Amino acid sequence: MGKPFVPRGLATAIGSLPHTDPEAGCALMRRHLPEIPLWPQLPRRSPLENMYAQYSRAFPGVQVGDDRVWVDRALDLTEGLARILADSEAGQVSGYGLTPQYAAGFGAFLERVQGGPLVAAKGQVTGPVSWGLTVTDEARRPLLYDETLAQAIAQMLRLQAAWQEGALRAVCLQTIVFLDEPYLSAFGSAFVSLSREQAASLITTTLEGISGLRGVHCCGNTDWSLLLETPLDILNFDAYSFAVSLSLYPEALSAFLERGGVIAWGIVPNEAGALAGEDVDSLLARLEEAMGLLVAKGLDVHRLRAQCLITPSCGLAGLTEVQAGQALSLTAAVSRAFRARYWPQTQRGH
Repeated sequence: MGKPFVPRGLATAIGSLPHTDPEAGCALMRRHLPEIPLWPQLPRRSPLENMYAQYSRAFPGVQVGDDRVWVDRALDLTEGLARILADSEAGQVSGYGLTPQYAAGFGAFLERVQGGPLVAAKGQVTGPVSWGLTVTDEARRPLLYDETLAQAIAQMLRLQAAWQEGALRAVCLQTIVFLDEPYLSAFGSAFVSLSREQAASLITTTLEGISGLRGVHCCGNTDWSLLLETPLDILNFDAYSFAVSLSLYPEALSAFLERGGVIAWGIVPNEAGALAGEDVDSLLARLEEAMGLLVAKGLDVHRLRAQCLITPSCGLAGLTEVQAGQALSLTAAVSRAFRARYWPQTQRGH
């Protein structure tokens, strides 16, 4: 990381929206998240915008159906796998970009945010563990269980993250690219055969393709120390549901904060019933309580408040468009209330 990133409770989000119109999705992100906007993923628009299909185009032998992404290993994958490795070694990203067919919100975002005063522009890529456990071969065996394919997955996503970061720099020199890793919540269970070392290595390989700010989002419970030992700058988690689980790792969190790491607190729920029962005051109190769990373990409260982002707990595609707007509005309002409490002189910026 270059200049320290000290967001002091600024707001951003995870990625997905229920919209099918990219312009409407971008307008919503820009309206509620003016300092750190992000491009919207629109999985209801097309199966190609599913978070696994969206980053599948460059993988050899890939097949995308309405409800499944898989690789036909009856095909000869040798040349395609060798190309990914060679491109990764050379830093050749030109074949790994997002297209309007797979990500209509990306181009719309780049056009809409031109000229606006931003702290950072955020993007997101599906992480290698989640992509590799979801995308299977023709026998429905996850690709991640083949070591050669697993390495190719991490290298492919590394190139896609690097390409996206370069495109985002057209609108803001400071960029944030998250790896979305929902399947890390299954790490260590009987259903996932993956060692800690393998998971950390794959995530690290992908993160190292990002030269700006690197984030990882996991919306479930996991071994947080695994992520905190990778070269990430921002840890994003579901603070609404899993604040207690994060507090079990005080030493790793303290070291992360001391090296300038930021915790992105997913304090606004993305489930309709929970969302309807919350307001700014209740969520701000919940955030303070979550931070208090770490302060009780010896973490510095001033550092926690300064090295803090505020987000929804996960993507918002499962809500209605109105509810998604409410969730982003609440995220922005909690951010303003938090910043007014601790940095009343701060308007915009960091």
